[in-house]
Parts: sequence; structure tokens; C-alpha cells
Amino acid sequence: MAIFKEIVTKAVVGKGKKYFKNNYSIDVEHQPTTVLGCWIINHKFQGFKSGSKIGVNGSYDVNIWYSYDGDSKTTVVSKTIDYSELFNIKTKDEADLSGDTDIIVRTLSQPNCTKVNIGDNGTINFDVEKELGVEIVGETKVKIAVEEEEEPWEEVEDEVTEQDLKEIDENVDENYI
Repeated sequence: MAIFKEIVTKAVVGKGKKYFKNNYSIDVEHQPTTVLGCWIINHKFQGFKSGSKIGVNGSYDVNIWYSYDGDSKTTVVSKTIDYSELFNIKTKDEADLSGDTDIIVRTLSQPNCTKVNIGDNGTINFDVEKELGVEIVGETKVKIAVEEEEEPWEEVEDEVTEQDLKEIDENVDENYI
């Protein structure tokens, strides 16, 4: 009959991902003629507990390259976008988030500029898509079966026969060295 014991260990007790699509606008100094490019750099983020939810605070820099003055001149405008997102992560086995838990945030899809257009009055409108994944690592219990009796040691015997030993003795050249 097996006896069960519980082991307390750290494990992933909750996991989830969320897709975001946000629209932003940026004011520019000159009336744009054409948007030549948009790229996002310096994505930084950190997770935190907020009651029964998980929050992620982050930021990234958006750089938009555009032409103006009838496509005769170009410039780049930059804007730092700050964001704060909340996740409603379901935990496994009703895990307790009030204790010592770690929040691990991963970018499943880096922020990417998907649509850029020129708005009215010298503004540029752009869409940013990203996907974030969150894991909650906390204490949990694992139940294992423990055998009371130790298994006996197995006797290990050499597989060398008397015939093998006799052949070795006969084939050894004592004058080798």
C-alpha cells in the first residue's frame, strides 16, 4: 500500500496571453506629404499584482519618418508611448496570489506599427499591435506516492567465465616489455 506525501514547490499557477491594438496620433511640425516609415524600438515592461488581477506597465518609442514640402524634405518625429494593461489571469487549483508570487511577462509579439496615415492639421495617425504573455509563479503542492519498503539491492555478478580467464592467461605475453 502506498502512502502519499505532499511536496511544496514553486510552479506556474496561472498563465494567459492578450492581444492589443491601439490607435495613436502624433502632432508634427510640418504638414506631411508622405509617410515613409514607422518603426518601434526600446520596448520595456514589468508585471505587478493588482488585487486579483495582474498588471503590466510598459513603454516603447515610436519613430515616424515622413516627407513634407511637396516631398522635397524629410524628417523623423519620435514619441514615447506609455501603457498600463490589466490581465484577468485564471489560476490553477484556486492558487493564492496574496503570498510570495513572481510575475513573468513575455512579449509574444513585439509592438509593431501596422497602419499609418496622415490626418488633418499636421497629425499622423498610426496603429500599434502587440501581444503579451503573463505567467504567475507561486507556491503549490504536489502529491506523490511513497513506498514504505525499500527495494532490495540486486546482486551484480561479473559475466566473466572460467573459460574467459583461461584464455586471458594463455594469451598474455610476459616478455612484452
